[in-house]
This record gives sequence, structure tokens and C-alpha cells, in this order.
Amino acid sequence: MGLQQVAVVNPKLVEKHLASSPLLAKAWSVLTSDREVNALLYMSNVNAVARLLYNDHGPVHARIVAGSALEIFDLLVSSGIRPSTIRDKTVESLEEAKLIVMLAAYLHDIGNSVHRANHELVGALLARDILYRLLPQILGEKAGSKIYNITAEVMHAIYSTAMDVHALTLEAGVVKVADGTDMAEGRARYPYRRGKMDIHALSALAIKRVEVSRGEDRPVRITVYMTDKAGFFQIEKVMMPKLESSPLRGLVEIQPVVIDSGEHKYMPLIK
Repeated sequence: MGLQQVAVVNPKLVEKHLASSPLLAKAWSVLTSDREVNALLYMSNVNAVARLLYNDHGPVHARIVAGSALEIFDLLVSSGIRPSTIRDKTVESLEEAKLIVMLAAYLHDIGNSVHRANHELVGALLARDILYRLLPQILGEKAGSKIYNITAEVMHAIYSTAMDVHALTLEAGVVKVADGTDMAEGRARYPYRRGKMDIHALSALAIKRVEVSRGEDRPVRITVYMTDKAGFFQIEKVMMPKLESSPLRGLVEIQPVVIDSGEHKYMPLIK
């Protein structure tokens, strides 16, 4: 087998995908410069991080999840997996399917601006008017009635990030799983400094890096590097439930790696 392309899950990953798509680049510019979107992401962190001592749910998390989602989506499509929105004719092109993934990934946590409880449903409802307002700017003359289809698909993907909601589209499943890939230690530092010492904080602190690449037996491999086996909690309680409640079940393999005294110990592959 030749060398595989490995993508590190971090805030810069999205730039790779923006560079290859004028539509995504335009959408990103519109989205990240929007005053309402920025305010909702700021308030999401006020509630989630400052008030509840949860991990980051603001603009950095949104950016990381968007990059990871687009990377996973590309791996699936290049492996011959057909996007649900194209299969069901709710969009007209692969670029529009990617647009749904990116928009949903970036907006998926805005419901936290209201409350943590039911934030996935609230976020989907908040996204509706935002998308009706922004999509004409993004799509221009080609907008037409497709605004409503794209909005509905993005709302579905946001709502489906809830643990107990099954994602009905590949696009929604990609966003759901990508949300779980943002688990490296930086997410837990602020709650930890504020005195949060539960298993969520400690397990996140153990994880040093997450990578996305093509798997040997499945289209996608997610490699999780950790300094302590406490990091397995993130895989078991965060990543696996997301996979189980999405169409990505059976398409993703997870490779845990424990770093001990500088040595990388590859644990059994999780399928």
C-alpha cells in the first residue's frame, strides 16, 4: 500500500477544502463575517464554557468540525459512497452537498446560545432564518427554490447531532461524527483551569492529536493519539454513539494509539 494522506484535525484543516472550491470559499466568507452567527457562537461559549464548564463550543470548535466534516465527506465520496442529498435529488451537485456539510458543521452548536438542554433542536430552528438570509448571498442568481431544500438538509444535520437522534443522511452523519473528532486536549484546558476534574475533562486532556485518513478495510480511519488510557472514554462515550446513530456505521474504523515514554503503541482497531 502506498503512502496515505493524513489530515490532522485542527482549525487549519478547513482551509484545504476552501482552496479547492469557490462555492465553499464564498460561503465561508459570508458565514464567518455574519454578525448574528458570530454573536450566537460567542453566546454558545458563554453558556457552555463559562457557565457550565463544558469544553469549547464556540467559533474555534465550529471551524475544527467544519474541516473534519469536509475531510471525512471527501474520503467517503472518493470511495464510491453516494451522498444522500444527490441520491434523493434535494441538491443538484456535489458542491452543494459539500455546502450542506460545511454549513451544518459550522452552525451545529449555535443552540447552546439559548441553553445546553435541547441545543441541537434549538440550533436547527435558529439556523432556518439565518440560512434564508445568507443562502441568496452565497448562491446568487442560482439560488431559487433550492434555498429551501438546502436549509431543510442543514437543519436536519444540526438536529441529528443529538446523541439520541438518528441521522438520516450521509451528510448529517458526517457532521455528527466530525463533531466527535474534536476531542484533543485543547478543548478541556479552560474547564480544567476552572477546577473541573471529572472524567470528561481528564479524558480530553489525555488526547493529544486526532487524524483522519483512508482506512485499510473501510473508507475512513480516525486515529486518536493519547498519553493515557483515560482517553478511551472519549472514544467509547462520544465517538462510538455518534457512529452508531448515523449512516457512517460500518464505514469508519477507529485506531487508538497510546503514547508511552515517546513510544507509539497501536491498540486493537475498533470497527
